[in-house]
Amino acid sequence: MRYNIRKFKAPIGAEVIGIDLRKPLDQDSIKEIYRAWLDHIVLIFRGQSLSKDEQVAFANQFGDVGIRATPLENQNEVSNGYDGSIMLVTNQRDENGNYIGSLQDGEMWFHHDMSYRPEPHKATLLHAIELPSNGGNTKFANQYLAYENVPDDLKKQLRGRRVLQAYNFTMLEKVDLESGLDGIQHYWQPIFVKHPETGKTALYVSRLISAAIENMPRQESDQILKKLIEIAESPKLIYEHEWKIGDLAMWDNRCSTHARTNFSPQERRLLRRCTLEGASMINAA
Repeated sequence: MRYNIRKFKAPIGAEVIGIDLRKPLDQDSIKEIYRAWLDHIVLIFRGQSLSKDEQVAFANQFGDVGIRATPLENQNEVSNGYDGSIMLVTNQRDENGNYIGSLQDGEMWFHHDMSYRPEPHKATLLHAIELPSNGGNTKFANQYLAYENVPDDLKKQLRGRRVLQAYNFTMLEKVDLESGLDGIQHYWQPIFVKHPETGKTALYVSRLISAAIENMPRQESDQILKKLIEIAESPKLIYEHEWKIGDLAMWDNRCSTHARTNFSPQERRLLRRCTLEGASMINAA
């Protein structure tokens, strides 16, 4: 199979050119694309036109498709004929005015997908079907580089520590720890994680989901998290993807964060998302 992989002039990401993802890949191509994904963290496949089943079939060549963390009864997609593996990232409504999907309108802060679960999903695959005329871009931040930019004294202070990852399915709001965590999915994860396949260390905190550092006074925890998040979101670490219809992005949640820019709620946006199952995060200490 002939195709090219072109690295972006950015600190993260590459484009795979000249490939039709509707066709099964041979074993050499699967290995080469997987290696490129590990190397570049984000891969963009342009000009695709995948059905739900074709997207899932492509994803399954690189691992087992994961099940969403949102309870089934809260998934708008299920009532529209989808199982628990597919998320429609959309502000589209049905004939009764009800949303057909999730994460409907507006900006979304940086986060790792599923970091609040014991075994976060390793990959996310997002396919653009309908887009607004402006905005709704996705920013990807390289968390290997973020770890490198953490000052040595702070690395020493935080080595071996864990951070509370908690998520209440909002887009611009952290959980309120004062109100408790009842009914909120949460899990303690390492602050610095060792990637199980590359062996490299990444920073594993985010503005949206990281809530507190273990065994640390709240004020000190908040101050350190603020500093880490500033490092994690440095513009020098980011590639901002301007979507085109037919794009499919595949990214590694273990060593990157992503965010969404704002767009007009008067325009429709529809992307189809699935994930690949992962494993417990490894403390880099």
